[in-house]
Amino acid sequence: MREVPEGQPIPPAGPAPAPPAVPFSASRTPLVQWLLSPIALIPLLLVAFVAIFLLWKSQLVWFGPSFFGINYFFDPTGLQPNQFGVTLFVVDSLIVALPALAIAAGLSLAMAVSIVVYLPPMPGRVLTILTNLLAGIPSVVYGIWGYVVLAPYFGSTVQPAIFGFLGWIPGLGGPLSPGGVGSLLAIFILIFMIVPITTAVMRESLRSVPHDLVEAGLALGATQWEVMRRIRLRVARRGLWGAAFLGLGRAIGESVAVAMVIGASVWIPPNVYAPSTTLASFIFYQLDSSFYYPVLLQALIEFSLVLLGLAVLLNLIGQRASGLGTTVVVTGGNGP
Repeated sequence: MREVPEGQPIPPAGPAPAPPAVPFSASRTPLVQWLLSPIALIPLLLVAFVAIFLLWKSQLVWFGPSFFGINYFFDPTGLQPNQFGVTLFVVDSLIVALPALAIAAGLSLAMAVSIVVYLPPMPGRVLTILTNLLAGIPSVVYGIWGYVVLAPYFGSTVQPAIFGFLGWIPGLGGPLSPGGVGSLLAIFILIFMIVPITTAVMRESLRSVPHDLVEAGLALGATQWEVMRRIRLRVARRGLWGAAFLGLGRAIGESVAVAMVIGASVWIPPNVYAPSTTLASFIFYQLDSSFYYPVLLQALIEFSLVLLGLAVLLNLIGQRASGLGTTVVVTGGNGP
């Protein structure tokens, strides 16, 4: 029993303080970390397994100066030396993917801004659902649609119209493709395939901007467009860069739909109307023949290694670009 000095009030009796409780997450952290750490390494292990398997199967037989050239020649008889110019296919892939990405990124950004800022909730949800539905369509459906429906229309109407108005621009001049198949149709198909994924990432990036920054800009007298241009786009720049590089990876890696509409000509096309091929579509084209020619199969596996390395490089560049510093400048409604 505690003694109380004379003249001091007697403190009220109460329960003894309980010892601090150990949080549940802290008490289970070692076990959870031990269980989840290997799972987090699964993507890295999967990429490493694919790369090692491709290296083992190809044995890097054809890696050399001619493999990285711009000339392709395959002789099944083996009487003449083969040349697998993978640079030719990489250039053709970029010729098709970059214009498709530029147009798709602009459309995606416009739709994301409309959904996040300008449209009411109900039309915004409807547009989001319709955009997400495009991502669920199989690529072979896009290819059939492009080959059966769009190719004749492109050959008879779209290509002559573009040539008539913009034929003076390098790359948009003649000659035209009679059947409509070619790089222009492949670009158009890729736009539909890129837009859903880039729109989804851009939309969520714009929505992740802190609401306090937006309210501060409006309180200073800035319009909705100025807030969008000077605050939302700058804060969400990392996500927008990530969406762009994700769309570029999708465009370069698409094989089935592009193979059905691009025309399968191994050369650098003189214009956007001419048939061409990409690295992924060429692998798709030659897969059946490669089972009869082991040399061609090894070359295709090495092509797959290049495609895998290109995808990893694009992701690294995207992460590097998305890590740039962000500066937010808020001005009033009459500001520059």
